[in-house]
Amino acid sequence: MLAPQNSIDFTPVVFCLRSGVPRNVVKWDYNISMHHTYILQSQKDKSFYIGSTDDLKQRFKIHNQKGVRYSSSKTPFELVWYGSFKTRLLAQDFERYLKSSSGFAFRNKRLI
Repeated sequence: MLAPQNSIDFTPVVFCLRSGVPRNVVKWDYNISMHHTYILQSQKDKSFYIGSTDDLKQRFKIHNQKGVRYSSSKTPFELVWYGSFKTRLLAQDFERYLKSSSGFAFRNKRLI
C-alpha cells in the first residue's frame, strides 16, 4: 500500500513506554536540539494531557508546579510517554495527530 505523497513521517527518534524500556535510543556525541511530544497522566483524576516542548524536564516541572492553566487543577502528573523529533514542526504535528480521533485510538492502543 502506498502512502499519500503529502504524508509526514512521525517516527520518533526516541520512544519510551510506561514500562521505562527505551526503544530506538539514539546516543549523540554532541549537543543537538530535539523537540518532544509527551503524554502526562494526572494522578488525581487519571486524565491525560498531550503537549510538545523543546525542554521536557523543565516543562514537566512546570506542569507539576501548577504553572499551566489547563492542568493546574490536575496535579500531580506522571510522564507516561514521550517521543523526540528532529524538528519542532514534526513534534507539533504529532501532538496535533494525538489529539485527533484517530490519534486518540492510536495513543490508547500503542502508546499507553
